[in-house]
Amino acid sequence: MPGVQQREFTQPTRGQGLYEITREIRAFVADCAHPQGLLTLFVRHTSCSLLIQENADPDVQSDLSAFFARLVPPTTHPDMSYLRHTYEGPDDMPAHIKGAMMPVSLSIPVSGGEMVLGTWQGIYLFEHRDAPHQRRIFAHLSG
Repeated sequence: MPGVQQREFTQPTRGQGLYEITREIRAFVADCAHPQGLLTLFVRHTSCSLLIQENADPDVQSDLSAFFARLVPPTTHPDMSYLRHTYEGPDDMPAHIKGAMMPVSLSIPVSGGEMVLGTWQGIYLFEHRDAPHQRRIFAHLSG
């Protein structure tokens, strides 16, 4: 399709946390022949999210992970005993709750062949499961 570039990325994870993917996405945009357009990113899973967040201080990522762990603890926590979907372990339903609270897609303007991000903004996959996964992120750039 003219004016459209697409690619799927695979991001390995080692458990819960934020994984910066800015560099890979920036390289994709640079390879495209669209100096202006709209980049859409979509993660193809229900137990992780996509975020634009500060990438200068790693404490931001640690604090976000700690906050969401307190907000939605595993099903072994007494406050979570009402949850029934625990087939894949105590992090299963809490991961889906976190995934429902945060975005699974992002839209980022592209101008001059570059993503229009702020100085300290980075793109992150936020993994909500304890086990390692291979997360698939679909990128669509229309120009």
